[in-house]
Amino acid sequence: MVHFFLYDYRFERVWKNPDNDIEKLSRHRAVLSPDFSMYLEMASVMQLYNVFRNRWCGAYWASKGIRVIPTVNWGDESTFDFCFEGIEKGSVVAVSTYMASEHDNRCDQKEWFMAGYNEMLRHIEPEKIICYNTPFPEMQGNLIYVDYERSSWRYLNYERSFPKEELDAFKMDGAPIGNRDTIEPYLIGKGGGSAYGGAWKPSKPDDGRFIGEPGSINHTTDRNGNLRETKIGADGRAVKERHYSDHGSPKQHSIPHDHTISWEGNRPNWGKAENYWDGDIPDFKSYWRYDMSYHILKSQNSLEDNRFKSISDFKWCMKCGGEVEIEWNGIHYGIIRYGTDDKITIYVWNRPETECCFDTADDALEYMVGSDRLRDVITRVTVLDRTI
Repeated sequence: MVHFFLYDYRFERVWKNPDNDIEKLSRHRAVLSPDFSMYLEMASVMQLYNVFRNRWCGAYWASKGIRVIPTVNWGDESTFDFCFEGIEKGSVVAVSTYMASEHDNRCDQKEWFMAGYNEMLRHIEPEKIICYNTPFPEMQGNLIYVDYERSSWRYLNYERSFPKEELDAFKMDGAPIGNRDTIEPYLIGKGGGSAYGGAWKPSKPDDGRFIGEPGSINHTTDRNGNLRETKIGADGRAVKERHYSDHGSPKQHSIPHDHTISWEGNRPNWGKAENYWDGDIPDFKSYWRYDMSYHILKSQNSLEDNRFKSISDFKWCMKCGGEVEIEWNGIHYGIIRYGTDDKITIYVWNRPETECCFDTADDALEYMVGSDRLRDVITRVTVLDRTI
């Protein structure tokens, strides 16, 4: 069966040009109606519009002889008046718990999900519920669990590039979900709940330095023993970090140098390096309280903690301005980016003459680490250190 638990822009075509993919979709045992987003932050008229598009596409496909399973999504309680409409009682339906589940640096949004889920059970009384991603223990009903890991970014996370031998992993209840001729029904990462996910939480031990007592400074070290000082702001989240290292790129970093940290939704973003080439180094003090305290955090990421789980994980790190050290075939590389509009620089450690600059993370993934393309090995390289 084909699902559409992916970013909306990747399947807008089924709404704008609905006839173009009828033949492709009809090859499959069933098709889930398109999961247009229902974020809590959306205007109610947009939520209503996306429910309409979900139902219209499903009805149109059904009129062409395709077996359709309605995908159900919801916002807050104000959407309950319309988000379950157009689905017959006793139908088989599909939901996804991915965006409501704890992952990466986000806490779960289970309370929001269960409120809508229970309301769906009352309105639709579904015969079966296909659940994409692990169900919450509180979910009642005749659940059919579909493993997120087997049909998501782990096997296809960049356009249509994936090894042929991994096609067998795209299974939903024992049948292939799709092939290269389908309309990319694999990538996941959106849906309902908050667009920013649940409250931010450390997903790796070293991330704990970004939260703390307001006005305090957390002291940690990188893998090479170089000191890092992280200043905590009035809301208990990091606002600035000082690094006593040049990260193997002395042209780009003075020792020490600072980074301002802003928060986009629930994730930290690094600003450009503030270098002190003239040696005039300001004190690293709290800007809003005099009796600033210091905390020493001894947590250190393991190599498994640091590992990039997917290409999307690497892209997210670059978007946030992360500083990364990797090793591949015995060669040590650095990867840095500052700010969402700046270039990504990749270099052999302590060899500034090897620096290569790229406009986007996708461009950077084409970099050759020895005889291998970074895109092909990014989930297998040894990530020695990463700031986020």
